[in-house]
Order: sequence, then C-alpha cells, then structure tokens
Amino acid sequence: MGKTKHTGPIKLPAKPDPKLWVSKIPFGLGKVKPKHIRETAKIAWQNRDNLPYAVRILTQGVCDGCALGVSGLYDQTLAGPHICTTRLNVLRLNTMPAIREELLHADIDELSRLSSTELRQLGRIPYPLIRRKGERRFSRATWDEALETIASKMRGLNPKQMAFYLTARGITNESYYVAAKVARLLGTNNIDNASRICHSPSKTALKRSVGVGASTCNYKDWIGTDVLVFWGSVAANNQPVSTKYMYAAKRKGTKIIVINPYYEPSMEQYWIPSIAESALFGTKLADDVYQVNIGGDIAFMNGIMKVWFEMEAREPGSAVDHAFVAAHTNGIEELRAHVAQQDWTTLTQSSGLTRERISELAAILARAASAVFVWSMGLTQHRFGTDNISQVANLALLRGFLGREHCGLMPIRGHSGVQGSGEMGADPFSLPGGEISSAADRKRIEQLWGFELPSWQGDIVGVTLENTLLPEEQERKLRLFYTSGGNFLETMPDPEFVRTALESVDVRVHQDIILNTSTLLDAREAVVVLPAMTRYEQPGGGTSTSTERMVYFSPEIAGPRIGEARAEWDIYVDLARRVKPEAAALLGCGSAEAIRAEIAQAAPSYDGIQHLRERGDVFQSGGAWLCEDGVCPTPDGRGRLLPIELPELRKPEGHFAVTTRRGKQFNSMIYSDVDPFNEAERYDVLIHKEDAKGLALNEGEAIVVYNGFGSMHGRVKQADVKQGNIEVHWPEGNSLIPKGVYEPFAGIPEYNTAVIVEKAETYHAHKDTRYVEKRILELETEMEG
Repeated sequence: MGKTKHTGPIKLPAKPDPKLWVSKIPFGLGKVKPKHIRETAKIAWQNRDNLPYAVRILTQGVCDGCALGVSGLYDQTLAGPHICTTRLNVLRLNTMPAIREELLHADIDELSRLSSTELRQLGRIPYPLIRRKGERRFSRATWDEALETIASKMRGLNPKQMAFYLTARGITNESYYVAAKVARLLGTNNIDNASRICHSPSKTALKRSVGVGASTCNYKDWIGTDVLVFWGSVAANNQPVSTKYMYAAKRKGTKIIVINPYYEPSMEQYWIPSIAESALFGTKLADDVYQVNIGGDIAFMNGIMKVWFEMEAREPGSAVDHAFVAAHTNGIEELRAHVAQQDWTTLTQSSGLTRERISELAAILARAASAVFVWSMGLTQHRFGTDNISQVANLALLRGFLGREHCGLMPIRGHSGVQGSGEMGADPFSLPGGEISSAADRKRIEQLWGFELPSWQGDIVGVTLENTLLPEEQERKLRLFYTSGGNFLETMPDPEFVRTALESVDVRVHQDIILNTSTLLDAREAVVVLPAMTRYEQPGGGTSTSTERMVYFSPEIAGPRIGEARAEWDIYVDLARRVKPEAAALLGCGSAEAIRAEIAQAAPSYDGIQHLRERGDVFQSGGAWLCEDGVCPTPDGRGRLLPIELPELRKPEGHFAVTTRRGKQFNSMIYSDVDPFNEAERYDVLIHKEDAKGLALNEGEAIVVYNGFGSMHGRVKQADVKQGNIEVHWPEGNSLIPKGVYEPFAGIPEYNTAVIVEKAETYHAHKDTRYVEKRILELETEMEG
C-alpha cells in the first residue's frame, strides 16, 4: 500500500540523561521492581541441560513471545541487542526434554491434580496419545492410529459439526495457512484463532474506519512523535522490549500518556536491562496517567472531541486539521452534530474524569503536530470493543495523525504469531488476503486452490463451544473439536461452562507441545493428543508477522528433537489426505518453501514471503505506513468519521466494575505467583483505599467478589485503581465473567462486568440463608433497570 520503505534501526543516544532517572541508587535497590539479573540466572539454570541449544534459539530464531519482532537479538527499530524476561521464560518450552513415560501414562486423576504450570514443567509431549471413553490413562498411539481415529470421525460428520482453533503460541504463517486451506477442503468454515479473544475488534474497527486491518505505523514512529498514547495497554509488562522504544522516545522529547483504570507501576518507571543507564537508575516513562472508568473510554474520547469542536467554534483550525479532514475523510458534520449532543455530566460520570482533565488531554493533542495511539485489551475486550477502536480512529483522523512519519494507529500484539492468523485465512470471516464475504476473494481463492469453498458462515470460537451443548439433531451440534494449542479453561469466561462444553464433544484433538488442564478433560468418545514441533524445529523454517507488519523468517535450528513430534502444517496435510484421499492432489503444501510460494499468490500483501529463506530475512507488508498521505484503501479512498454512542455500563450504585489484568505471565502461562511490579499475588483484588475503607476492609483481608455468574475468593490489595472499579488477575477472575456475551461486530467475549465485594466472613456467615441470593437478585434487578 505505502510507497515509503522502512529505513531500518537507529542508534540510541550515547550520553546519559539524569532527568529521566527514577533513582540515583543503583539497580533500584529497595524498590518494588523485577530482579532481571536474578531472573536471568534462574532461567539459565533451568535450561542448563540444553544451554547451547537455548543460546542458538535466542541468537538465531525469531522471538516466539510477543509480536515486537526480535530476530535473533536484533530488530528493525533500534540498533543493539534486545532481550527480555518474557522471551527467556518462554524459552524453556523449546529446550525441555520429553515427559517421562511413568508420568505421561499416570492415572488421569493424578495428572488432574496438577496445575497448568506444573503440567508444563513435566516436559514435552513425545508421541501421539489416545484416551477413549472410560479409560483412566493415556495410551501410546502410532501416528496412523491417531490420525485415522480423527479422520474416520470426520468422514462421518456434517462439516458444520467440526471445528478448528489455533492459538498464537509460536505458530507460523505456514501453519495458519495450511490449517485454513485444510479446513475449507474438508468443507468447514468453523476455524478460529487466538485473535478472537484479544484483538479481533482492532481489525474490524480499523477496516471500517480506515480500510486496513493492522497497525498503520512502525515502532520507529514512537521515537520523536510529539505524543505517544497507550490506551488500555500495559506494554511494559506484556511487551517488555517496548520499554526500550519508550526510552528512545523520551530521549527525543516525546510525551508519553497512559490511559488505564489502574496506575500501572511498570508504565510509570522501568529498569531496562539492555540499556546500562536504565538498568542502573531506571527510566521515568509516563508523563501523565488518566485513570478512566472501566468501559469509560468512549465517553472520554467523545469529551476530547467535544472540547475540540468548542475550540474550533472559538478559533477555526485550533484543534481540527481541516485540510486533512476535507481531503481524506467522510462524516465530519454527522460526527460534529453527534458530539454536540453529548452533555458534560454524562461524559464525566461515564469516563470518571473531570471536564478539566478531559480538556487537558484534548489541548495536548490539539497542539501536537504528530501522535501515535497504541492500544491493547483494555480497549478491545469489551462488548463494545469495535466502537472503542473506531473512536481512537476518529481522534487520529480529525488531527491528521495517519499515513506519515511519527503518526499512526497501532493495536500492539501480545503474541508473535497472531497478526498473521487472519491474514492467512485461519478465521471464520477471512480468507488468505481477503474476506469470506467478498465474492471476488472467494473466486480468487477457489481458482488458486482448485476446489469450491463452503458458502455458509463459520462460527467464532465462543459460539463453537456453545454448539457442543446443542440437541443431538441440530446440524451444528459440535462433535469434533481440533485445537492447536490453547486452553479454554483458562482463557474464556465461565470456566465451569467451558469444562462442560469440552467434555460434551465426541472427539477432541489437542495438537500441542505440552499438556495443560484442558488436555486432561474427558470426551464422549476419545481424546487424541498430537505432538507438535516448535517453530525452531520445523523443517524449512517458518515465518511470523510482527505488530508492525514485518514478516520475519525464523530458520530451523540445529539441536535435539522430541520423539515423534511433527511440524504443525505437516500434520494438517496428512490428516486431510486421509479424510479426502480423492482430493490429495489439490493440497500441495509439501514443504515450507512450497507453502510460502503459495502464500505469495494467495495473499497479495505477502508477495515477498517466497524469498525468505535465510536467517535474518525480513520484509514489511504494506510499506512503512498504511494509508500513506491519508489515502485509505476504502472504496472512495477516504477514512470514515463515525458517531459512536456511549455504551450502557450497567454498574449499579454500591457495586463495582471489574476487569482482568495480567501479572507475571505470558498469555495464561503463569511464571510467578507474585507480580514483580506491585507485589500483588494471583488472588489479590486491587481496590482503591477509599473503597476499601468504605467497606471496612483491611489490607490483606479475605474477601469474596461475586455476582450472578460466579464468585472469586481473594484478598484486599489496596492500589491506585480508579474508585468504583476493581481489578483481578486473568484467568483467576474469569469465573465472574458471563459466557455468551460477545461484541456484535468482532465476536470478542466481554471480560468486564459488575460485582459485589464483601468480607469473606460475612459472605460465608450467610451462605446457608437467602442473603447471597438476595444480594445477587438486587444486583440483577438494578442492572436491568
């Protein structure tokens, strides 16, 4: 799309800047902070049995952690080596040995006593496993036996009764592409991926607002932009290498703004281990933090625009870039009229911010010549997630912060493989390089693949789980569920429902490198476990797409191999040939190189992937900036300014809005019971001190958080969280979240709700009376009112 090419990494300033130091005491001694040196030493010790291989993975492979896109120890943003503890923690997944047989074949009840962390530490899955109905332990299976069990079941099913799901754990574009092709060859559009529960609203909103489905800019654009806004994103925790980019931005004079209900310590200050100055004295990151109510972002943004239009009425051109808006957008008058109708009382109550605070940020952005907006699940994991992101796009379009240096819209990805999932077609709404709903895209892919695509709409993964409980006669009753990685017990709302759903499937397939708690659940007929290779083991290497659309080649790395593990794409190809041997000739995909050549044909923006074959090879899909010079890939080439209504937040008086946060973890893989930034334990409930005081709650006191959907036992952790809001860890707090509530445009589950907070002794003292049920009924009645 863009004509400008990325110019490559830049150097950091050599001279220190004491103005940015957190403390003059070296290494932040005495402060609550990560102990990077100690943690690195611990990880080295964990990998001591395979240390040379671990070093080769770090220095030759593309990071399988977040989607910043570090290849070896280097990236395209800053010169010099990069490493973070998230990548180091994930490293052990690639270097650990196979699970010992006596553990792998232990009684299922013994294994079920272990947590996912303990199961992960057992080691890698070495060979195919099968456990049929009534059996209490896994049996070793041959690949023929395992795949024929799956294939024979598939041959007897209506394709609507089977579904595929792919997580983002180190999965390559090649595997996503083959899974997408195989699913359609087998006649099903029920294929989904991890983006559904993290950034699906980002793609949907960006498509409707500016015509693209990915970040419009680069990490380099952070460095030197006037204002860098992190909206519902704790990048310092989830993408730690990004703190190095923040440091570089601060050195260039960039103002960093954080918008979040909780004043996250890691976004205020950070000790960056790969920068000597920062490792010693820390770096002040955020210039200001706007603590918004959970779900109050749309009101906040409507407030900003209201201030802008008021500024315009007094002095035209003082807030809106009229030249950009006139040349490159539609809908300005409708948006202006919509915002004018908003009253300040509603906006301040919904957002949780005063008119003065809203006006502060509005003025900062109005004065800025450039800005980059970065967001994550604080904006997306809502039933109005798409509207949240379109509001961010509104701000960028009104100010012309699009399609040029130091400007852009960036949904920052938390997994190294997830950006490519939908772009490869592993999505119920997508095809490689296009959309299911587009007749032209369907025809193009049918001509390339040589077979007709199923015409019915596939289901998102949440609905797929619900389909397991449909009556037997229903044509969408899910009977076979094939998952590549993932653990819905620990990622989806209402874990007890998820357990019931997964155990209601006839045949459940887990293609994975490790066991987790969901692998151990029963199935009506059989559970089949298929051992997969990591991205570093796959013959011919593999590619992944970063947040900034860099497509990186990660080579096969010499080292030990695990038993009978196979490349993920190879398993899909083998299965499809068994289910439809008559169509085997249409599959192709016989090697990683052949798959990349086909991807280049199927997804036009990936033309160039076929040339990636050596360590360090990379190209950027779409150029440096999407929508370059303001020209959007929409039918008329213009962005859309959209009037966005305020959502009904439905938090009754006296109750709390609750959302989930991440601690020391990668996705649902937890690496510490204590958050190194705030010392919160996994079942601590973050609550403002005044809210705790109002409930007569003391620090560390046992409490119960509950509503009509579930309950969570925890302890009081007083923290700088917005009053009227509480935060709990994910997935521990998922029991509070209702199932079946999805964002209407993108299908992401809702991860926020209203709850009661109560002393544990009060809750349990009344447990055998109607007290708790009455409190819940009051909550539901007030919510409906």
